[in-house]
Amino acid sequence: MGVGKSTVGQLLAERLGVAYRDTDDDIVAAQGRTIAEIFVDEGEPAFRAIEKQAVHTALASHDGVLALGGGAVLDAETRALLAGQRVVYLSMDVEEAVKRTGLNAARPLLAVNPRKQWRELMEARRHLYEEIATAVVPTDGRTPEEVTQAALNALELKEA
Repeated sequence: MGVGKSTVGQLLAERLGVAYRDTDDDIVAAQGRTIAEIFVDEGEPAFRAIEKQAVHTALASHDGVLALGGGAVLDAETRALLAGQRVVYLSMDVEEAVKRTGLNAARPLLAVNPRKQWRELMEARRHLYEEIATAVVPTDGRTPEEVTQAALNALELKEA
């Protein structure tokens, strides 16, 4: 959360000359409501089922840069689909997250004690991110342009 996946994803797509897509945007468009509203109205398990379908659809139909929500990797089938893809894990520490988001934005999984919850989420997910990642790119103290270049370098991709 707040790592810059949308910004970096768009920059990466531009530099590679391909389309950009974000499964969070797909979910919001299909559901007609925000992700926070889905969490409140239906709960996390219902959201994860919606997210899983959105990710699977996008992976089957999109050839460009695809940004996934941070919880998408929780699903084993999704991780299996990602295994054959180039996947960049954009990492950051909690202090950087505080700087970027203040941890007070509308993020349903961080509603109470956001620093502690962010740390717990990362402890639970980091190994999953690293498991599927082709490259790990730290974002702390870097501009979106620097992160984009680091991702291109890590994946050994050339700009269009």
